[in-house]
Amino acid sequence: MAYVDKYTVWLVVASTISLVAGILLLPVFITRIPVDYFSHPHRHYLSASSRHPLMRILITGLKNLLGIVFVVAGLLMLLLPGQGLLMLLIGLVIMNYPGKYALERWLVQRPYVFSGVNWLRIKYNHPPLLALSDKKEKIKGDGEVNN
Repeated sequence: MAYVDKYTVWLVVASTISLVAGILLLPVFITRIPVDYFSHPHRHYLSASSRHPLMRILITGLKNLLGIVFVVAGLLMLLLPGQGLLMLLIGLVIMNYPGKYALERWLVQRPYVFSGVNWLRIKYNHPPLLALSDKKEKIKGDGEVNN
């Protein structure tokens, strides 16, 4: 029982830190998304020539490693106290893997997610996101769909 008591404090501290960090950083990340990021059927890649190949590999590797840490922490926090779903989502967004852009588009196109994201963007004086579904329907900022 001493083992549980010893780590309970650390679990509560880690959970509180992840909750506060999520609340504070979410508007920062959402407002940095370009307005038309999700309106394209395929992701537009930045020019790879701006960085040295070894630096690009190192940054990508570190980013994926950090994403794996967040995913594992999120899975653990599903069973332990903490923000498990938030940590899983952060890990999945950080990592590079096939189908990531399609997953991001699918998630943002859910009406409640889309309206919530646009609400945050408007609250912080940024224009709402433009999004098109696979059927080429335009989703307005309040979650309604126009044909």
